[in-house]
Amino acid sequence: MTSEDKVLFEVRDNIGIITLNRVKQRNAQDLDLLKQLDATWTRAAEDKQVKVIVLKANGPHFSAGHDITDQAMDQVTCIDWDKEPVADLYAYEAEHFLGYCTKWRNVPKPTIAAVHGACIAAGLMLIWPCDLIIAADNARFSDPVVAMGIGGVEYHAHTWEFGARKAKEILFTSSFIDAPTAEQLGMVNKVVPLDDLDAEVMAMAEAIAQKPAFGLAMAKRAVNRTQDIQGYQNSLEAVFDMHQLGHGNCIAATGKPIFAYLDEMKKVTKDGGKS
Repeated sequence: MTSEDKVLFEVRDNIGIITLNRVKQRNAQDLDLLKQLDATWTRAAEDKQVKVIVLKANGPHFSAGHDITDQAMDQVTCIDWDKEPVADLYAYEAEHFLGYCTKWRNVPKPTIAAVHGACIAAGLMLIWPCDLIIAADNARFSDPVVAMGIGGVEYHAHTWEFGARKAKEILFTSSFIDAPTAEQLGMVNKVVPLDDLDAEVMAMAEAIAQKPAFGLAMAKRAVNRTQDIQGYQNSLEAVFDMHQLGHGNCIAATGKPIFAYLDEMKKVTKDGGKS
């Protein structure tokens, strides 16, 4: 491991374990982390030893969402803010947000997200593509992006995960929901004590790994295809375009892709994003 390893990977028996490792930034997602994460997902998907993939995080929080500091934004050199920022931003987010999430969702292996602490905005985009979610009892979830003039994060599965009315409440108020509420709504499979999270996730992964790989892949495909027939993927792509309209409106008004930029994000994540 080096200081540049923002994502770690190990194979334990037949389980591939992906770990977010940008601890000081509360696993906020800059471009480098996203590229490392996508490469690790690909590695796990292609490894024939791996039958189940676990996604977890080091540090006190799962993820504080997108890293929107000036330093992180400077990494995104493909956007020309003086010429066609809306078109450039659309292409960038289509690849690195909607594109990556869709790719991870369709990996033909069972996947389990282990969530603890805060999981904010783009943090949701890391766990929603997973097949199963196990949460520690201190986990809490929020998408405060409406406070920045956008209708929600780029992978807009809110209605599918929460139901229509709860999705609107969470989006309108920028409020957190706790782990038991997430379980009640069906977004989380199980809530366990924080100290038991790793053991519970590995026990489930080990049980799943005993099944035939092709049977698991077909079971996953059956459920995902059923969702897609009901409109899942089409709805995500449609709302992604709405998200880009929000960016365009903010750029036209302020020259920046979100209103209030960093100060607003600091305000809405103050209680959830820091230990």
